[in-house]
Amino acid sequence: MRDNMTSIMEFILLGFPFSPRIQVLLFGLFSLFYTLTLLGNGVILGLISLDSRLHTPMYFFLSHLAIVDIAYACNTVPQMLVNLLNPARPISFAGCMIQTFLFLTFAVTECLLLVVMSYDRYVAICHPLRYSAIMSWRVSVTLAVTSWTIGVLLSLVHLVLLLSLPFCRPQKINHFFCEIMAVLKLAHADTHINEIVVLAGAISVLVGPFSSIVVSYMCILGAILRIQSGEGQRKAFSTCSSHLCVVGLFYGTAIITYVGPQHGNPKEQKKYLLLFHSLCNPMLNPLIYSLRNKEVKNALKTVLRRERVL
Repeated sequence: MRDNMTSIMEFILLGFPFSPRIQVLLFGLFSLFYTLTLLGNGVILGLISLDSRLHTPMYFFLSHLAIVDIAYACNTVPQMLVNLLNPARPISFAGCMIQTFLFLTFAVTECLLLVVMSYDRYVAICHPLRYSAIMSWRVSVTLAVTSWTIGVLLSLVHLVLLLSLPFCRPQKINHFFCEIMAVLKLAHADTHINEIVVLAGAISVLVGPFSSIVVSYMCILGAILRIQSGEGQRKAFSTCSSHLCVVGLFYGTAIITYVGPQHGNPKEQKKYLLLFHSLCNPMLNPLIYSLRNKEVKNALKTVLRRERVL
């Protein structure tokens, strides 16, 4: 059997089983979403860099979240758009492995950044007098760098285990990108260790951080309820509502995809959940922060006024 095994050079991504007309419509729709993702997150990055009022730890972490969302979309969407117009076009083995590695890196990094952002809100509301001392720029940079570092290292573990598996041609991945579990199904070897590592990583990166976020917001809620003035309570809620919406969208789809029970056709369910996770989440995040955040809206108005004056 080893003699019949050949070194695989490329994969075929099956994508979505729709008619050519529907795929053209999806191409237009997904291209619009992709453009809005890049534009929205680009605006967030621009506002944070241009407005000195947003040079705080909270918006420093938000800028990293915007970078992750842009990278998320750029990693998976262009290949998906190409496959919608040309379903038979393959992706190289190296390109597939890189795509898997980058997707895992950005996913883990975003998980940890959301935890860091919840800790930032916890300190701001529960310990406002010590906020500047606790969330110094040195601490903020360390937390951001740690999030990226853990994301890269954990993804390297998955990549090394994946590269140790034998593959043979032809190979067709039932997905719109090289998702790790879909790739593992094509390996001609026992993948139990890989699957256990993926599940353990998902539990540690999703369940653990999500639990810490829940604990943080329970403390925040208790602190908000102790605020005497209604205006103070509204201001405190407004600073947390945007982050809570993003956390709900991200962790909700991720936990259902990798940790929650599967019903019906799990392969197709996971595919469409990851489509929302990879395309819609990055597009909605800047909208949530701009529409529900007074400081971001004020910064946008200031920039627009400057443009009119010029």
